[in-house]
Amino acid sequence: MPDDRQNTAHPPKTYRLNDTAVTARPLQPALYLVATPIGNLGDITLRALETLAGADVLACEDTRVTRVLLDRYGIATRPYAYHEHNADKVGPRLLDALGDGKSVALVSDAGTPLVSDPGYRLGQLAIEAGLRVVPIPGASAPLAALVGSGLPSDAFLFAGFLPTKAKAKRDRLEALRQAPATLIFFESPHRIGDTLVAAAEMLGGERPAAVCRELTKTFEEFRRGTLGDLAAHYEEAGPVKGEIVLVIGPPPDEAPPSAEDVSGLLTSLLKDMPAGKAASEAARITGLPRRDIYQKLIEMKGEDEGDGA
Repeated sequence: MPDDRQNTAHPPKTYRLNDTAVTARPLQPALYLVATPIGNLGDITLRALETLAGADVLACEDTRVTRVLLDRYGIATRPYAYHEHNADKVGPRLLDALGDGKSVALVSDAGTPLVSDPGYRLGQLAIEAGLRVVPIPGASAPLAALVGSGLPSDAFLFAGFLPTKAKAKRDRLEALRQAPATLIFFESPHRIGDTLVAAAEMLGGERPAAVCRELTKTFEEFRRGTLGDLAAHYEEAGPVKGEIVLVIGPPPDEAPPSAEDVSGLLTSLLKDMPAGKAASEAARITGLPRRDIYQKLIEMKGEDEGDGA
């Protein structure tokens, strides 16, 4: 139990809930990756507040942005800037603090750290050094967009930002075209129109999608439709403002090829290759199991022999 002199020299670390000051419990030495609100400052967890208030060191992308959150909840912890432009200089200092047994909290400007931000490298280095890394979960723009989009959520792929160059963007979309999952991208408001046109071209204009804008903020908007319809809307509407998450539904289920289609394919392949290779090639083209294709070959051979009897 600390005496009164210690309490005077080191006042308790607190955060504020409404008009009530809450004392933060001491933190174990570790790198704490703390999720912060993506818009609405009410979307913060109690665990996150206690971590931000109790940390020995608080690192953030932009001290001005983080200070707004800290002031809202009466947290006196001083934030230090850690971003892509000073990571090489500040990163080693944060690792040294961890090595000295201090608790270090890392936040991004909004959402969950390490998701499309420079904190990834710090977390990686901490793990490589054998230091403890503790996620403090909370707000996440990709997940908020996914659950609000109305699109399938049983399997999804977060792909960050698409390339800005037109060809690279189309190549990336083509690479993801058959991914059996809902696709989630970050996009800037001045590029969303061109991106929707490219997505409609590469993935199909009838594919369902949602443009999720200003999530959790006053002017939150979910615009849902096909890629073709959304591309036409934003071409007509012109520039928009705010942060955007683009969610695109998975590819449609394709009907399996009919028995007649498989027979025709095998007949064509058998003209140029032996039966075993023809079965393998037909399996690759149709996506059907090779054993089923080979069984079809046997049936076709039996039919041919029967016709010749």
